[in-house]
Amino acid sequence: MTKYVFVTGGVVSGLGKGITASSIALLLKARGYKVFMQKFDPYINVDPGTMNPIQHGEVFVTYDGCETDLDLGHYERYIDEELNYTSNITSGKIYKSVIDKERHGDYLGATVQMVPHITNEIKNKVYEAGNSSGADIVITEIGGTVGDIESNSFIEALRQIQYEKGVENTFFVHCTLIPYVYGSNELKTKPTQNSVRDLRNMGIRPDALVCRVPYSTNSHIKEKLSLFCSVPVENVIDSVDVSNIYEIPIKYYEQKIDEIILKQFGLEIREAKLDYWKKLIKTVDNLKDEIEIALVGKYVELHDAYLSVAESLRHAGYKYNVKINIKWVDSEVLEKKETKLSEVFKNSKGIIVPGGFGSRGVEGKMMAIKYARENDVPFLGICLGMQLAVIEFARNVCGIEEASSTEFDPTCKEPIIDLMADQKSVVNMGGTLRLGNYECSLKKDTLAYLDYKKEKILERHRHRYEFNNKYKAVLEEKGLVFSGINEKANLVEIIEYPKLKHFIACQFHPEFKSRPTRPHPLFDSFIKASKDSK
Repeated sequence: MTKYVFVTGGVVSGLGKGITASSIALLLKARGYKVFMQKFDPYINVDPGTMNPIQHGEVFVTYDGCETDLDLGHYERYIDEELNYTSNITSGKIYKSVIDKERHGDYLGATVQMVPHITNEIKNKVYEAGNSSGADIVITEIGGTVGDIESNSFIEALRQIQYEKGVENTFFVHCTLIPYVYGSNELKTKPTQNSVRDLRNMGIRPDALVCRVPYSTNSHIKEKLSLFCSVPVENVIDSVDVSNIYEIPIKYYEQKIDEIILKQFGLEIREAKLDYWKKLIKTVDNLKDEIEIALVGKYVELHDAYLSVAESLRHAGYKYNVKINIKWVDSEVLEKKETKLSEVFKNSKGIIVPGGFGSRGVEGKMMAIKYARENDVPFLGICLGMQLAVIEFARNVCGIEEASSTEFDPTCKEPIIDLMADQKSVVNMGGTLRLGNYECSLKKDTLAYLDYKKEKILERHRHRYEFNNKYKAVLEEKGLVFSGINEKANLVEIIEYPKLKHFIACQFHPEFKSRPTRPHPLFDSFIKASKDSK
């Protein structure tokens, strides 16, 4: 029978529930158990696909094409498992599913209510995660904070799951904050006590507390929490701030949180194989060199908008023993007359232009691409970054002065980038992009082939516009190489300019498949070239 770990949060948001859930999953996997992860988000949007990145951060995409919360990126990077459509469930998805069933007549005329119809739908999503993945243990994070109106239905569904499956098959981890009060110089447990009381009033007693604290708590604090929260002393876990985020699973391991969970499940406590993770921590703590990489985007005021890209750059840096200092460059600033690109990029060993939507800031991004091309600075373009690289090449190398994209100008005379035929009739914005894994064939004797070392690859996509093949020949004449093609639909996936030491761009999102112990080939190649750049 599948076992279920539920991670809830109290007191305040932003305590690191996602990292806690990921760390628990990593430890259980290290013990030899097959794990799967899931996130419930209480907002009414069906998914984050149409949400502004400045409000919500990046949209992470699973291999099967689901647009999800950025926490799923943390999950995949930690446990090195591909998640699927059951991994991110929103209130919007739940309500939409229930309303669709009601309209279809599935409830046989019954009055549709929060209990049992909404809660049954939530429970079905939890069970579906276990069934679709075949996991021994499913770790589910509940977004928001206990007490929020939006998350009440999720908490009630979890109560029902515990009743149905039994305490021997469910485990509740509650993440809270223990604030330090200056003046009295004390750690205060009352907010945690109140949060646990709220949870218990809803029918759930947490099995373990993970307490965010500025320093390790003493036995007095843990005994007090144990008494007032009805949690065994050994189940009160400190979550102390660390300089290296990869230390968190080891800190939890030292406090035996994985053993506590396995004991309640009645599962064998196998040897934990964590040497590879400890090696990663040692590497990150002892990086010898450092280089600056310029990331050019229009959402740079919120770094979470490019979270997976930033992490992927760092992953490649770990491999080459280099600390990556990201210079966040606002593409709109580059468009100002007084901006000198030579000053902006004078210390940058590489330039990356990631994905995005809309026309704002695109001219600045193309200026950065032109600078990289003309000054032979290692360059990596992703999604929109690839499209702009092609447009810039068409304008400034091929002389097609009016080259553009119909995304920016629907009436442009030279649509180097255009909508796919099946996208021209799309009405709804959400969930209608080209999403998830698509195959790409690589041309031999190219940089892309050298990076991947194979002819066929699978990469995740999230875009609506494509390169217009009518312009392929004229760009090839000037030296641009189309090194990756989706042969089934005849779509360009990778372009490169071999006259330079490293100039490559892709239509897909390689950042979604990068791991801290295994950087993605394109980021690997880019950072190596940047490190070696003089």
